[in-house]
This record gives sequence, C-alpha cells and structure tokens, in this order.
Amino acid sequence: MGDILVGTCSWTDRALLSSGWYPPGLRDAAGRLRHYAAQFPVVEVDATYYNLPSTRNSALWAERTPDGFRFDVKAFSLLTGHPTAPNALPADLRPALPGRRHEADAGLLDEVWQRFTGALEPLRSAGRLGALLFQFPPWFAPGDPRAKAFLVQCARRTAGWPVAVEFRHPGWWSNDERPETEAALKDWGMSAAAVDMTQTLPTSIPPVTPVTSPRLAVARFHGRNGAWGTGTKEERFRHTYTTDELEEWIPRLRGMADRADEVHALFNNCCADAAVRAAESTRRLLGAPTGPG
Repeated sequence: MGDILVGTCSWTDRALLSSGWYPPGLRDAAGRLRHYAAQFPVVEVDATYYNLPSTRNSALWAERTPDGFRFDVKAFSLLTGHPTAPNALPADLRPALPGRRHEADAGLLDEVWQRFTGALEPLRSAGRLGALLFQFPPWFAPGDPRAKAFLVQCARRTAGWPVAVEFRHPGWWSNDERPETEAALKDWGMSAAAVDMTQTLPTSIPPVTPVTSPRLAVARFHGRNGAWGTGTKEERFRHTYTTDELEEWIPRLRGMADRADEVHALFNNCCADAAVRAAESTRRLLGAPTGPG
C-alpha cells in the first residue's frame, strides 16, 4: 500500500493566520512554514495560480521543510484556461495578452510555462515537488473541441513533470466519458484528482476516485457548501467536516493507496482553521503519526 499524505491547500490563508492555530507570537513566514511542516507532510501552494512563482521562494520553501515533505503547486491561471488579467503577468509579457481573457497564443503559453517551471526548479531538485495541479475551469467540457485541444497541448508541454488534473465540469467523469478520460490521463502519465464537494448542484463533481498514475493519486476536499460557484470565497468553501463525512473517505483513500505509491489528501475548506482540523482528524482516522515522518 502506498503512503497517504494529508494536508491543506494553503498554510498562509488569512483566515487560518487569524484563527489561532499557529502558536502565539509566530509571525514570520519561515516559522509558520516550519510549524506547518512539523504537523503535516504535504501542502498545496495556491498563490501560484494568481501569479508566477519565484525561484527565491521555491528555494526558501525547500530549505524550511524536512526531507519527505511535499508541495503540490497549483498551475498559473493562464495555463489552465482561466481568465487572466495582463497585470498577473511579468511586465515584459503583458503586451502579449490584450485584456482579461482565458485564451492566449501558444507562444505566450510556452513562455509562461518555461518561467513557471524554471522558478520551481529548486523544489524539484530538492525532492519536495509533489505535483503540479492543473485545475481546469467549468467551461472546459469534454464535448468542447477547444478543451480537448487545450488538454493535448497541456500534455505536450508538461511532459516529464509530475502533473495532477482536476476537472470542474462533471461531464469528464460521467459514465459515458469516464473510460476515455481515464485512458487519456494514463497515456499522458497524469494523475487524476478526486473531489469531495456538495452533491446537490448540476455542476457537482461526483466523488469518484480514479487512479491514472501508479506514482500519485490526489483527493481534494472543497467542503459541502451549497453556495459552490456563487458568492465570496468564504461562502463557497465554508464547511466543517463531520467525523461521519471524513469516515466516508477512509476506505476510498486506502483504495487509492492500493493503486498508487503516494496519495495526497488536501483540504480546501479554508475558513478559519476548518481545513487543518479536518486534516488532523483524517490523519487520526487513518492512524497516521504526527508530522511528516
């Protein structure tokens, strides 16, 4: 059975910082990351969705975490087909993106990809990089030829990198599409991301647990708030997982670990300390030791 690493989708979320989870007086970035890494073996970096990462930060993250710790890094918005404002790009690339848009020419995408991965090289060389998470938007539907073409281009660009894919359109995991989706991700060596969320909406992603890479499987827990897709971030993700809800996932996570060397279970219900508390509870239910060891 593979290792199941449980953590959260941020260690710097403002609501977490003000929740009291970090020890009093721990205000510096280095101390917070070291404290987080003493409690959990994996974390997701979501800031890289909004802005390109820096080599300096990658090096610091590697220095401040122990061997065996993993960072799953969220891909920059333009690389996943999300609307991106020119100001999110480095100044010299902004003229190539006229206005806020989700499409860009292949040359710009290749340049953004090179800068994105170049900045993450310290993490990769230190053995800290778990996966690059490509979270595709709701418009990205299996029946849309633009989506299929974009996915093929993404697979070409990311060859040789550890990649996990999360779809925000439920059609990819419908009974008709799921075999083709799994086969394509396996061919490209990409890990599928399983999703936990409310099941009451037309856009709800079913809680399927496909394992498309023997190296890594990923599960992301978004909470079960019915405001998904509307309102503020806090409204969409506000949810406190109950023990019963977490217990539903224990056999699923173990089943994923039977088919992959490593499973990353990441909590994204990022209101106050709800995510870290859910992660702590899940580790106890799994019988995992404290810390990354």
